[in-house]
Amino acid sequence: MFSKLALKNVRRSVTDYGVWFLTIAFGVCLFYVFNALETQTVLRFLAQHPKTNIVEAIRELIGMLSVFVWAILAFLILYASGFLVRRRKSELGTYLLLGMERWQVARLLLTETVCIGAVAMGLGLALGILAAWGLSAFTAGFFAVPMTFFTFSVSVPALVKTALAFAAIFLLVMVYHVFAVSRCRLIDLMQAGRVNQELRRRSLGASVALFLAGAALLVIAYAMLLTRGLLRVDALFWVMIALGSLGTLLFFRSLSGFLLHVCRSSRGLWYKRLNFFVLRQFNARINTTYRSMTVICLMLLLALGITASSVGLNNTVGQMAEQLNPRDAQLMFWSETAASQPDLPAILKEGGFDVGTACSAWASFPVYGGGLISQSSLDMLAARFGPEEAADFLGREALSVQPDGELGEAGFWYFLADYAGDRNAAEEAFQQALSGLAGLGDYVWSSRLQSWLDLMGTKVLVLFIGLYLGVVFLLASAAVLALQQLTQAADAVGQYQVLSLLGASAKMRGRAADAQVFLAFFLPLSLALVHAAVGITAANAVIAQVGKVDAAASSAVTALLLAVVYGGYFLATCWGSRRILRTSR
Repeated sequence: MFSKLALKNVRRSVTDYGVWFLTIAFGVCLFYVFNALETQTVLRFLAQHPKTNIVEAIRELIGMLSVFVWAILAFLILYASGFLVRRRKSELGTYLLLGMERWQVARLLLTETVCIGAVAMGLGLALGILAAWGLSAFTAGFFAVPMTFFTFSVSVPALVKTALAFAAIFLLVMVYHVFAVSRCRLIDLMQAGRVNQELRRRSLGASVALFLAGAALLVIAYAMLLTRGLLRVDALFWVMIALGSLGTLLFFRSLSGFLLHVCRSSRGLWYKRLNFFVLRQFNARINTTYRSMTVICLMLLLALGITASSVGLNNTVGQMAEQLNPRDAQLMFWSETAASQPDLPAILKEGGFDVGTACSAWASFPVYGGGLISQSSLDMLAARFGPEEAADFLGREALSVQPDGELGEAGFWYFLADYAGDRNAAEEAFQQALSGLAGLGDYVWSSRLQSWLDLMGTKVLVLFIGLYLGVVFLLASAAVLALQQLTQAADAVGQYQVLSLLGASAKMRGRAADAQVFLAFFLPLSLALVHAAVGITAANAVIAQVGKVDAAASSAVTALLLAVVYGGYFLATCWGSRRILRTSR
């Protein structure tokens, strides 16, 4: 009986469960993708190189962040569960009037939770597996990883971890439902839809003053950020953050009267369709929601800023590898016992690295006291690597050139080379051949491949952590907005019934509902975009000090995530609000 009634309630209350379902599906997808790191092409490629220890660090950091993400998702799902209980108070009161015990009502809610949660988790895992594959393909191309490492796979440990994490969340939801039902009084359940919201109006002068004050504070905060930079974390930095937050709060607080008066001054806009009704509804609600809109705006700022900066930084990190090691291999050798210049190519050849076949270009030359090299050595560098590279080498190593002749004894010897053919195989042979120098003197070496692997690990860390946190903040913002709007739509059913009696068509009422959702979603987003534009400008100024910022890639990825997550919640909320308000006919 309970199972049949629960399934019937789920089908009948599909609108109420829509955002709850969407939040679980998105949450499961996100949680699986970033816990299935062993399936990522780029990480499996990095793991092939034992000297690169960034892979384990990334896994540990993602694991710690997953606890934070789990807490946020648990809050969102519990918040959505509170909406479900509030939305269905009259229905739950009817069950009690018909003779059902409170534990039976709680059991009914538990059964519904299990049904909808199981479907949402299954869909979320399916989407997560596909999204992990898509992210793997994206990162493989983004980091130029050989496609031999790219395979489609499913992470069983990530599946188990995700299932256990959300099973714990469902357990919390069940406990919440039991607690909510046990605490509700019958009269409160039956009169839940009769609570009216107090309407308050603010004078135009006060609204304009708040708006101008908020705008002034934001301009001051923007100016401080652009002039001081993003990296100076001192007392003034926190003053700047406080000014920006307060300016955002005053901006949304001023909308309770400012927007209404501005729109009323345009009669064509005010009396078009149901705009007067939409704006009055928005004006009444902003009195209680301006604080949450401020928080949502700041969360959207974090989501946009973190995502765009993490993607844009990757191109800069890639350029750093070229700057640190312009040659494939660089060896510096010195010995207190060597009387003459050692034949480094011959020593390496004895160890299995034949410079004649393994290198497309190479050079070996001495460096004398005071950082001097001979003119003939410089000419050799220019002939084999190009005149620009020879000049750059002098600048990087702080060397100067002297004519051939009496330059004294060499302090150390350089060996530079560019590999021919497979770089991985040549690098392995070069490292093995270095063992032949162990008994002859001391040496240090570096390679472009090793620097690239180390920096690529940093790129992966920045990208994955940035995307993880960015999507979480975006998901949290959209979910809270959606639940607020659905709650307000449920509270406004009576007002839409009056519109229906006055002759407003269903199409007009639907557009009015969409307009209210649009204002709630895109006013915080609009100001967050302005905040993010200023913040990203400051971040790019820092990044540009070491390389070029990939603005196109960062904008594209951020826009895609915004469209999928935020846009998906917006459309789902519009649809849900219309379904709720159909009862007003």
